Amino acid sequence: MNIGIVGLGLIGGSLGLDLRGCGHRVLGVSRQQLTCDRAIEFGMVDDASIDLKLLAKVDVVFVCTPIAAIMPTVQYLIPYLGSQAVITDVASTKKAVVESVTPMWSHFVGGHPMAGTEQSGIDAAFSNLFANKPYILTPIETTPPDAVKIVQKLVQSLTTKVYICSPEDHDRAAAWVSHLPVMVSNSLIDACGRETNSVVLHLAQVIASSGFRDTSRVGGGNPELGMMMARYNKHSLLRSLGAYRQSLDQIIELVEQEDWQALEARLQQAKLERTEFVDPNKKYI
Repeated sequence: MNIGIVGLGLIGGSLGLDLRGCGHRVLGVSRQQLTCDRAIEFGMVDDASIDLKLLAKVDVVFVCTPIAAIMPTVQYLIPYLGSQAVITDVASTKKAVVESVTPMWSHFVGGHPMAGTEQSGIDAAFSNLFANKPYILTPIETTPPDAVKIVQKLVQSLTTKVYICSPEDHDRAAAWVSHLPVMVSNSLIDACGRETNSVVLHLAQVIASSGFRDTSRVGGGNPELGMMMARYNKHSLLRSLGAYRQSLDQIIELVEQEDWQALEARLQQAKLERTEFVDPNKKYI
């Protein structure tokens, strides 16, 4: 199959490596010629260009640009595509993307690989980024079933765990487990940096280890991605932030009241509930 990738960063570059590894011919487009050259050098694509005309004969296009660039990218891309070509994206919010792109191109399948790192750019890409990770597809009532099947088969070939849901359900769920953690993690970093005693601040920086590293990772990642999460999933993010603030206030109250029994019970409950989110044996459809 001939596959196009627009945007050769962490996600686009990693997709290229894995799709070529599956035997597909991959063509890439980037805004910078240097990125195109590096993508060819790294074996991410068979050919690359700054011109969307390169994708004139592809069967499927993965749009891996920032969210704000998806709709204009599709607009520029459409004149070069065959009528049956399938377009999909990798954005972390879906309702806004699906609503803007579907009227322009009926063979559009919203997608979101739940994989990534705090790094960005083509140099951060690597093989098997998506292996054993959830990959969400968000078709709507008018999405052609054949288009969904094509994208589903492609991403399953990367050993992902595919889950199909509505764009609205995706955005509410992603707000809890993806977008909220970015904001909470960012707040953690900000709060720690507010220590006014320079000796204590330096000591905290020196002794910060796995606990701080794990909980601060996503908050110290790509700022543009975090901003786009808030901008394009505002309602669901605010809903989750409100619930988190309420939960944090409850912890503050327990500590202030020295209700150690209630706090311990809460911590025990969280330990049990965490497995519902991070259990490696979770089932996907």
